[in-house]
Amino acid sequence: MHPVSRNSARLALRELTVDDVDAVHAIYGSPAATEHLSFEPLTREQVGHIVARSVVSAQAAPRAEYALAACERDGGRLVGYARLSLDSHGHQAATIGFALPPDSWGGGYGTEIVRALLALGFGDLRLHRIWAARSPVNTASGIVLDRAGFIQDGRIRHHVHVRGAWRDSLVHSIIRDEWAGAAARV
Repeated sequence: MHPVSRNSARLALRELTVDDVDAVHAIYGSPAATEHLSFEPLTREQVGHIVARSVVSAQAAPRAEYALAACERDGGRLVGYARLSLDSHGHQAATIGFALPPDSWGGGYGTEIVRALLALGFGDLRLHRIWAARSPVNTASGIVLDRAGFIQDGRIRHHVHVRGAWRDSLVHSIIRDEWAGAAARV
């Protein structure tokens, strides 16, 4: 499916372009924004490679990854990076991730991004299960996932090696039927 264009109340998810490097770097280069992610802040050059790879992978058939810009519908400012990656084992499942620059925190954009990713995954791609992993101390992401209808499944011990130490991850998931019920209540 290309190109992706999905709107929520305030946001539009769209394909990344090479023009998004600086805006994505404002997220992935920020120590605050990457504090709970699985990597340390990236250089602009590293972010450029990620964006370039995402532009190329968007053309793949079949497509396995959806790396998207989350932009304000009013003005087009990029306020988040959203990713849905299909399970390579073909189980109608995917993992999602999202990140926002600190100046976009606390305004509900994370919840809108996750709900738009769920609509893409369950609505457009007809997936059965979508899951996400987060740092145990990233309570804000836990709240976003809860609001979107995810259930916390458990803990993966020593899942990520970042900043010189192993870190656990908490895993959350949602099934299509649960999403359909939650979406009907929103």
